[in-house]
Amino acid sequence: MRHLVKGRKLNRTKSHREAMFKNMATSLFEHKKLHTTEAKAKELKPIAEKLITKAKNALANEKQNLLPEGQTVDIHNRRQVGRYIRNKAVLQELFDAIAPVVEGRNGGYTRVVKTGTRRGDAARTAIIELVDWGAPQDGTISNKPAKRKRDSQKKKSSRKESSVAKITTKEEVKEVKDEEVVTTIETAAVEETDVTTAEVVETAEDITSATEETPDTGEIKEEAEAQNEEEAVTVETAATEETEVTTAETTTSTIEETSDTVEIKEETEAQNEEVATVETATEETEVTTTEATAEDTTSETGETSADTEENKEKEV
Repeated sequence: MRHLVKGRKLNRTKSHREAMFKNMATSLFEHKKLHTTEAKAKELKPIAEKLITKAKNALANEKQNLLPEGQTVDIHNRRQVGRYIRNKAVLQELFDAIAPVVEGRNGGYTRVVKTGTRRGDAARTAIIELVDWGAPQDGTISNKPAKRKRDSQKKKSSRKESSVAKITTKEEVKEVKDEEVVTTIETAAVEETDVTTAEVVETAEDITSATEETPDTGEIKEEAEAQNEEEAVTVETAATEETEVTTAETTTSTIEETSDTVEIKEETEAQNEEVATVETATEETEVTTTEATAEDTTSETGETSADTEENKEKEV
């Protein structure tokens, strides 16, 4: 028997169990309600209530000015609770929102409501919630589901009302949009008419000013003829000047070309003379070479004839 052994192990190690209860307490203070198994809810109840008591004590110390010098907040109790509630936003909510509401309640800050068994493993479930944030209880709780006909009728009526409200709001929106469109069109038309009238007035003023400023047509014609004559004279003079310049350029170019041709002729004649001298020199060298070769051949033939005669004499 488990005498003097309190608490449930919940098939978990100590560290796992402590971490689980810390997370469950944080969720309970954040959402004010938690749906879990009955065993876990009963184990969580004393832990959560002790944390709420520390928050109440901190609030009382702050109101009675029982804090050390220089402190406006009970830091000690906040640190003690911060060991379990690691979320800073939830910790702030516990001390600033939950503790003032539960200040006049002496214990019993939470409630465990059994909700029957769970599908699958048939575990007994329960809801643990804060009393001051839960629905009012009359002492009798039934696990039977409420009648569905009334719920269905309520849902249908609420749907109809919502649909009617949506239709009415849509119609109102359409009417508002139509009115806005009409007003915008009217304003645009008025602005366009104002603009057109202003433009017409401006054009009429321009025409009148132009008619006042325009001189007689005869004078305009004379001025135009004089301008045309002056332009024709300037064009003719420019053409003559251009022709003179072109003729001078052509003459200079022809003179330069003739001088170039004379120089080329002189150069060609000099080259021809050089070629003729070279040819004569080559002819003279050829004559001398032919004479020398002829003398050499005659001497050789004489020598050979003498040798042959001597040989004949010897044979004889």
